Amino acid sequence: MQPLGLVVAVARNGGIGLRNALPWRIPEDLKRFKAVTLGHAVIMGRATHESIGKPLVERRNIVVTKTRAEFPGCETAPSLTAALELARTTDAMPMIIGGAKLYAEALPLVTHLFLTEVERDVEADTFFPAWRREEWREVSRLPAQTPDVFFVNLERR
Repeated sequence: MQPLGLVVAVARNGGIGLRNALPWRIPEDLKRFKAVTLGHAVIMGRATHESIGKPLVERRNIVVTKTRAEFPGCETAPSLTAALELARTTDAMPMIIGGAKLYAEALPLVTHLFLTEVERDVEADTFFPAWRREEWREVSRLPAQTPDVFFVNLERR
């Protein structure tokens, strides 16, 4: 299995988004996201790109979209498979950064999960797909300064 990372922050109730935005404001999580993805190819769905609003600097931005839309500063791919082929020309471990549909499609291929656990229930309309934690080995767990938030790194067993 080729290395593939997935970066996500998930609430206790599985929530990851609300009205195409994060359902919380956790600056530490944004800093961790930047640290984990810097220098990597980041693969995202169209709605995720639109919610961010611009290409992420110092990263190769690849948007998976079935439309012929162009996103300045980004490359596009018609499928996850095509995006991975594109990303792997320059990056040994691309990063999947959302949204929910792309997470669900990519999860069986992911080897490294960079998870922010938000130990609270939040109002959400977008949820992380079901996954089997027993298929993963926890490599590290660090508490954030923000209460009820943990940064967890996992690798597929």
